[in-house]
Amino acid sequence: MRLELHEVVIRRIEWGDRTGAWNGVLTVNREEAAAEVAKDERFASVRLDLAHPGEKVRIIPVKDVVEPRVKLARSGEPLGYFPGFFAPAGTAGKGLTLVLRGAAVVTCGPIVAFQEGFIDMSGPGAAYTPFSETANLVLTVEPDPRLTKHAYEEALRLAGLRLAVYLATAARNVTPDAISVYEKGNVTDEAIRLPDLPRVLHICMAITQGLLHDTFVHGGDMKASLPVLLHPNEVLDGAVVSGNCVSACDKNTTWHHQNDPVVRALYRRHGEDLNFLGVVVTPEDVRLAGKERAASMNAALAESLGATGVIITEEGYGNPDTDLCLNAKQMERRGIRTVIIADEAAGTDGASQGLADSTPEIAAFVSTGNVNEMIEVPAMERVLGYPEAIALLSGGAPESLRSDGSMFVELQSVIGSTCELGAGRWGCAEF
Repeated sequence: MRLELHEVVIRRIEWGDRTGAWNGVLTVNREEAAAEVAKDERFASVRLDLAHPGEKVRIIPVKDVVEPRVKLARSGEPLGYFPGFFAPAGTAGKGLTLVLRGAAVVTCGPIVAFQEGFIDMSGPGAAYTPFSETANLVLTVEPDPRLTKHAYEEALRLAGLRLAVYLATAARNVTPDAISVYEKGNVTDEAIRLPDLPRVLHICMAITQGLLHDTFVHGGDMKASLPVLLHPNEVLDGAVVSGNCVSACDKNTTWHHQNDPVVRALYRRHGEDLNFLGVVVTPEDVRLAGKERAASMNAALAESLGATGVIITEEGYGNPDTDLCLNAKQMERRGIRTVIIADEAAGTDGASQGLADSTPEIAAFVSTGNVNEMIEVPAMERVLGYPEAIALLSGGAPESLRSDGSMFVELQSVIGSTCELGAGRWGCAEF
């Protein structure tokens, strides 16, 4: 399977008479883009704003972040994107994809209150999120008041995906600044070609707890699914979409899946010092029986593929910590060496147990940070969305928002701050 990402670098977004990209600038016809979103009649109002790195801008509360992309035929004709949503099945992972690298669509609106978060484009809060470094087109919508929360989430999720495809489609004739090629054979062929290298599998735990804690693979809701093995190209090409409202710090946005750092890191080493087998996207069930079933199936998949090592990543904390432990236990008991990537909820002083569950089989743990760490962020000149939402966000409280506009919050209220795919910007080493 061969995937070509034709990357157009975007440094700035500006309003213009037509939507397209020139010399690192993405111009957007504001009215036309808003009309694209308003095709869904479930919105009472649609608002588009711009936010750039270094600006004194806060975006709150954020639902999802999406990188603008579109599949292209060799003739340059657009084929849509996100299979099961705006592209046919079977399109992810192969062929040519146009990527507007450095641009992002940020969807904003209160859906489940405490399980959304904020992005600061400057100041100390900006250091914790990758989206302070992207040029952001911010979509804020007011739902039809008759909508249920589930219908509102679906409408806003689809609007973000639709807007991302619209932007990339408008830039389809631009000469790319770079072309990244991802190519890997099937498991059997690669085992023959690389007989002496350790075989590594990525187990990607995804929120699938219902009540708006959902992840979609090829358009299907994973909470009704068993673990599924994907070619890594599919993950990097829009097969996995976030539909979740999990705490902001470790919400794997659609952007995170499109740029999964574990997949990219393993791909770089594939054929050099390891054989990258693929990615298993596995549900995080709320029931113990469901957790045990998924962990057992993941281990059986790893064993049948001949994996000698796995990297397990988590989404969320608390309830999913049991999935994490069960997966590690099943793997290690089969002799498959296991590395965990997860964050910790260790209290504001960092002195509490980091995970809500534990097992002695966890022998290698990479921490992406303590979600309870307190940070102070200054007032911003512009706030896109609803600043009062901080009172309800996980990591916030009614007293978090001060009269001068500054905030004192836990790190978990910042989108992507402790991303458990390892996409964070902070780290440490202990020797």
